[in-house]
Amino acid sequence: MELRHLRYFAAVADTCHFGQAAESLHVAQPALSYAIRQLEAELDVTLFTRTTRQVSLTPAGQYLRAQAERILAGVDEAVDGVRRIAAGRSGLVRVGITGIAAFSHLPRIARVVKRELPDVDLRIQSDMLTPGQCDALRAGTLDLGILRPPAIGEHIDTTVIDVEPMVLAVSVDHRLAAEPVVSVADLRHEPFVLYDSRDSAVNDAAIRTCRAAGFVPHRAHQAPGTAVLLALVAAGLGVALLPASVRSLPLDGLVVRDLVDADTVEVALAWRSGSDDPVVTAVADVIAAAFADSAFADSAAAESRDTQLADHRSVRTRLGARSGEKP
Repeated sequence: MELRHLRYFAAVADTCHFGQAAESLHVAQPALSYAIRQLEAELDVTLFTRTTRQVSLTPAGQYLRAQAERILAGVDEAVDGVRRIAAGRSGLVRVGITGIAAFSHLPRIARVVKRELPDVDLRIQSDMLTPGQCDALRAGTLDLGILRPPAIGEHIDTTVIDVEPMVLAVSVDHRLAAEPVVSVADLRHEPFVLYDSRDSAVNDAAIRTCRAAGFVPHRAHQAPGTAVLLALVAAGLGVALLPASVRSLPLDGLVVRDLVDADTVEVALAWRSGSDDPVVTAVADVIAAAFADSAFADSAAAESRDTQLADHRSVRTRLGARSGEKP
């Protein structure tokens, strides 16, 4: 049985009129009549009762009509699904995301993908460090990564979607908790809580920030993840320098303060080099565009923050001059 014959049969069954069915199908009536006779011969049944005045379905025809509707609807759905996948509008995309970004960046990613690509299913794997994401991308168990660059190893492409300043996290009863803005130099004698990974981009940014201020941070404690790190800081066991997106986390027992002259850390979208999956490409484009669109608003907020930090630096310089200290 040809699918074409089934569609012809459905059209005649809907109208019970060969002429109207032929017109809707854009075929000649003799060709339609011949196709129906072929179908009846193949099935060895009579599907229509034909008289000079009317055409009606036989019991066998009524049964086939119900089945034909189900079959043709399934075929149409399959064709539409295949075309949507080929166009990057439908499918499954597996996304890995680094610790803090799961709270700060994932909500925006999920919202924009749902809005722009409602038939795409995102499968999220959270709290993945950059090396693990790069390995998973190369192995094909992840399609996209939201990570802290640089990428580890070969065959990974990235594009930066966000740049965050480092901020200070301290316990609520810490001596610096009441300060709206803190100088990195004031942390010279503080114990630090850092991640235990050797490949942590956040650790690298924290150490760069401290070295730029003239000291190496004292690593008092190490944490396997963000939750443990914040718990240690809240307990008063040390301070931490973290990306500004840490503010999006629940912070019981903690306060976050801006820093003067802090380094920055990037967030990047990553994928396997040479990947040509249209669904993955569509999701990557939507995510990149969402963060590009928010860049102007973010830059305005950054200008305001930089002004505040500059004012604080100026005050500290003036105070130092009055007391005889060198700025």
